[in-house]
Amino acid sequence: MKKVISTTNAPAAIGPYSQAVLVNNILYASGQLGLDPKTGEFAEGGVTGQTEQSFKNIKAILAEAGMDMSNVVKTTCFLSDMADFAAMNEVYAKQFEGAFPARSAVAVKTLPKNGLVEIEIIAIKD
Repeated sequence: MKKVISTTNAPAAIGPYSQAVLVNNILYASGQLGLDPKTGEFAEGGVTGQTEQSFKNIKAILAEAGMDMSNVVKTTCFLSDMADFAAMNEVYAKQFEGAFPARSAVAVKTLPKNGLVEIEIIAIKD
């Protein structure tokens, strides 16, 4: 059974997609930019601030699905510049306790709205 997950505590989709979809206890969340859901603007503080906001948005989506960061099994991090990897990674490392999920991190030419970082996750509900 497929269930669309949506919360006002994360930015609304800026295209024809859902914030997340839950299928058989697996949550597939769309990439989250560092946008503040209240203002629609990027968080201040460059890639560090945007990464922190991306995770706030991810946590809001997980909460809406009855999950938290411990349920995350895979992440994909998209950076507009690989030179920002260390700063993103510093924030990333603080988001998890215990074993880290599997991860891919890639640099891309451009992110939506010219963001600096976008993070997507897959989580499993126990």
